[in-house]
This record gives sequence, structure tokens and C-alpha cells, in this order.
Amino acid sequence: MSKVIIIGAGPAGLACAGSLRKKNIPFVILEKSDTIAKSWVDHYDRLSLHTIKELSALPHMPFPDDYPTYIPKNTLLEYYENYCTNFEIRPIFNSTVNQITEDHSKWKVRCSNGQEYTSETIIVCTGFNQVPYKPDFDGLESFEGSIIHSHTYKNPAQLIGNSVLVVGMGNSGAEIALDLSLHNKDTDISVRGPVNIVPRDFLGNPTQKTAKKLAILPTFIGDRIGRLVQNISMGNLKKYGLEQAKLFPAQQLREYGKTPVIDLGTIPQIKKGRIKVQPEILKLSAKDVHFKNGTQKIYDHIILATGYRSKVESFAPFVKDHLNEQGHPNKLILKSQGKNQACFVGFNAYASGLLESIYEQAIEVAEILSNR
Repeated sequence: MSKVIIIGAGPAGLACAGSLRKKNIPFVILEKSDTIAKSWVDHYDRLSLHTIKELSALPHMPFPDDYPTYIPKNTLLEYYENYCTNFEIRPIFNSTVNQITEDHSKWKVRCSNGQEYTSETIIVCTGFNQVPYKPDFDGLESFEGSIIHSHTYKNPAQLIGNSVLVVGMGNSGAEIALDLSLHNKDTDISVRGPVNIVPRDFLGNPTQKTAKKLAILPTFIGDRIGRLVQNISMGNLKKYGLEQAKLFPAQQLREYGKTPVIDLGTIPQIKKGRIKVQPEILKLSAKDVHFKNGTQKIYDHIILATGYRSKVESFAPFVKDHLNEQGHPNKLILKSQGKNQACFVGFNAYASGLLESIYEQAIEVAEILSNR
């Protein structure tokens, strides 16, 4: 078998590499940056995993027993480095893949540095967070304060000035707003529509464990128990400007692959008035942000916690007909007319958390390739 080409050295790429190594399947792993797990390196300083360590490790190497339940960013990066050492994973860095094409019995992978690789099998592991998404607000060019995407936010010290608007209440937006408010920034968060918010822990137990147990039940029962836990723990948030989504939290993950907001303390800060909820943005002017409810406010900084796009089709055009409504590959393995295979690992968070899904998919792909 020719060497399998793995594209991306984030958690999914490393998981696939480790699983292939266990099967003695040769591979080469290409990474566009100069380090492994680049998106994790770039994340804000206070980040910890929102999922428990038992369900967040990579294949064949559990987290050490002395690691905390929710692993902080720097500890996680240390684990990934140790994983590479343990499985002799040596990515080829600064290798941005520009184009993948099929040439008879091989995939051709061309990189921006001029290198070209061929194989019958490619595993694309570039992930959900490939391209930061920045909405084009009316008046964007006229705003005189700073506007940054959440992927460049590290900590409140980088922001000179006191008033900050965080746009978007996903997990990143909620935690960045929390970080700012705990450092005495005048913090607002713009929320466009209904949201699902659940506690990270409920009655001393990780909510993820509770959700796994509820998933065993028929969905109409498990979903309603999950909603009950949500209502008891969060209370009525409508008076604070937050409307609860009609979809149940588990249903939202199951059907759309969208993780509910895991609350780490943002909701108590909102209830105390330390974080103020604003509606959707209408437009920007030199100093002000104008909201759709007719109000406006002056801000020094805007942080766009507006998510990412995977954009796999930008370098792998053959996948265009196999994208779901969110723009992500909808199959684990695509087979060409020949014996070529293209695998997509790390694009499915529909049944469980992303890291648990990566664990399962990497093992499955290695098993399939070993049986060829």
C-alpha cells in the first residue's frame, strides 16, 4: 500500500496517525502551519476542554490519571506533543494543500511549497475551524474602534479601552464575554436569536455524563429530561434578553451538529448585570453600534465570535456534492470509480462531542484501511 496522506495535524489528524501507526499502515501527515494543533494554540488563554477527559483523549493513549476533569489548553497541548512522540508522528510543516485531484489510480495532493504527493488514500482532517467567518455589517468600514475575530483574542490585556461588544453567543463568545467581565471590562454580548444553554456540571456531575445516559432512552423522553435539567439550572433567562431555543439541547447536537452553549459562569455574570445582552446588530457608525431594537452604544472594541467555515471544497472540489447544510462533508469515506478513497475525519459532532467523534472515526478508518 502506498503511504496514506493525512491532511492536517490537529486532533483529528493526530488521532488518525496514531491509529494507523497501531495498524502498521505507512502515512505522511501534512500541516499548513509550523506546529501541531494550531487552532488550539491560537485559542484564548483561559480555554479548557468543555468535555470530560474520559471522553476527550485520542486513540490508544488515555489522559494521565493526574490530569483534571476539564483539561486546560496548555496541558492539552502538552498531551498532543507527547502523543506525537509516543506514536512517532512527524508532520511535514508549512505544507498548505492547494489542490487535491484524482489522476486514474491515485490522488494527487499539491502544496503551496511546490511539493506534490500521491496516494490511493487521503484522510482530510482540516476541521470545522478552517476559515474564520466575519459578517459584513453595514457601516463596517466607518467604525473607528478595533474589530477582531475571536481566533485572535488571547486575553483582556490586549484590549486598550474599557467597553467591549462580543458578537455571537456560542461557546467561544460566552466564555470570552466571561473572561472580559471578570477583568472588569464593560462587557456586552450581541445575541442574534434563541440559544440553548446548559451547565457544564449539574448537582456535582458533568452534564456530558448525564447526556450520555439520557441518549440511551427514547429521544422523546431523553430530550424532555434534558430540557428539565436545563430549566432548573438556568432559570428563566428571557428577562435578561436571552430566548430559549425551541430545539432541545440534545436534538440540536443530534440533528445539526451544533453544540449547546456550555455555561462556565457567563449566566451568573449576566444575572448580576456584569454582562449585558444586546440584540442583533443593525449597523455600525464611527463610534456607535446600532442595534435592531433601536438602541445604540459606543464601544472601544468589537470581538466577532461568529464562528468558522470548513471550506473543504476550496482545495478538494470533488467534495462539493457531498456537503451537508452546514457546508461540512457528510460522509466518512468517499470512494471514487477506481479504488481510491477519500476519508473525512473531524467533521462529525452529530452524535457526541467532537473529540469523542474523532476518537471513534479515527479507529474506524484505520480498521477499514487495514482490511483492504
